[in-house]
Amino acid sequence: MALIHVVDDDADHLAALCDLLQARGYAVAGFASAESAYACAATPDLVLSDLRMPGWDGLDLLGHLRARHPDLAVVLLTGHGDVPQAVRAMRLGAEDFLEKPYDGAHLIAVVERALRNAATRAEVARLRHELTRRSEATLLGQSAAIQALRARIAALAPLAIDIVVSGETGTGKELVARAIHDSSSRHGGPFVVINCAALPEALFEIEMFGHVAGAFPGAADKPGKLEAATGGTLVLDEIEAMPHAVQGKFLRALEERGVVRLGENHLRPLDLRLIALTRADLRSLTLDGTFRPELYFRITGSGIQMPPLRETGQDIPLIFTHFVAEAARRAARPVPTIDYALRQRLMRRPWPGNMRELRAVAERFVLDIEQPDLAAAPPISQETLAERVAAFEAREIRSTLERCRGNTERAAQVLGMARRTLNDKIHRYGIRVE
Repeated sequence: MALIHVVDDDADHLAALCDLLQARGYAVAGFASAESAYACAATPDLVLSDLRMPGWDGLDLLGHLRARHPDLAVVLLTGHGDVPQAVRAMRLGAEDFLEKPYDGAHLIAVVERALRNAATRAEVARLRHELTRRSEATLLGQSAAIQALRARIAALAPLAIDIVVSGETGTGKELVARAIHDSSSRHGGPFVVINCAALPEALFEIEMFGHVAGAFPGAADKPGKLEAATGGTLVLDEIEAMPHAVQGKFLRALEERGVVRLGENHLRPLDLRLIALTRADLRSLTLDGTFRPELYFRITGSGIQMPPLRETGQDIPLIFTHFVAEAARRAARPVPTIDYALRQRLMRRPWPGNMRELRAVAERFVLDIEQPDLAAAPPISQETLAERVAAFEAREIRSTLERCRGNTERAAQVLGMARRTLNDKIHRYGIRVE
């Protein structure tokens, strides 16, 4: 039950207003002066105050209350000539104002709206606080890049919008998606993750949209991943690898917030939030036709750019220490010493694999406790820059082909290049396609 404080120096009006609000089921406390209302120890959900009063007037009370409780809803009652003052009060943070004489039903409507707005602000504040608490435990570090990432997540998590999280491989994009889900109003719903590059193209549509009994020989009713995510969050990892033929149907499902299973014409409603993860430049993929422009513009309303590990500076030893402690606990081994020299070597590495590479090095460091140089910077290569770039490109192509199970068309989409270009590079580097 919401608690409302009513403040008015007119005893008759104060009593009538309290009776009206109590009749609507609110808990009400009346005060004959602003000073006595401010001195009350109880914190109300809403303050309804007259503007003109001896001593502190309504503006004075508003200022003191806002200083103590910045999110407290305050509604002022004004005479006809006080409307300019009421407008000033709105600019100072008042929720609303009512001009006397007012209709009782209108007053109740204003009170209900003010309470709803206050409840929304309180929920957003709670979610942001929860996100900060969770992100400090999972998104380690105090660098400017990490703090900006936390702020961006806190701003987007409470909003009912789809989000694209982009960044290099191994930067923790799925971790951010989980933080957004856990700190949103959907935290109690399912969290469904699909790796678009790992899903065979022939089964993509069936897995995404589901099918009904009889859709094909031996088929039974089966909901797809979209339906499985209803009430929660759907995460599409490497969305750039989604088959072009499926992108149009997926776009329609997003726009209609409904899905049609294979073998039926009935639209099943969806209630989900989409978080798309990508390491590619989706805009450039729209230019060569590998990614539908309509889908790109539909999902890229808001985004989060993940910072690479090399940009977090002094956070690298901190995160490494955390990974070492985790690995030592899992392996039931003592936590090895991380000295100053090792910390410096950690910060000098380029970390192309980002967090994933750092975690792997930490685990090897724990398991090979007598060889701390495992985490040291690699020796200076005698190869030329062009040779090192070519070696890196060949490793990326091999890795992508493995994830795409040898499908060169899908791999070209993931890598953001034309299929002919990819085939040329496969031939040049002597890569075997399984």
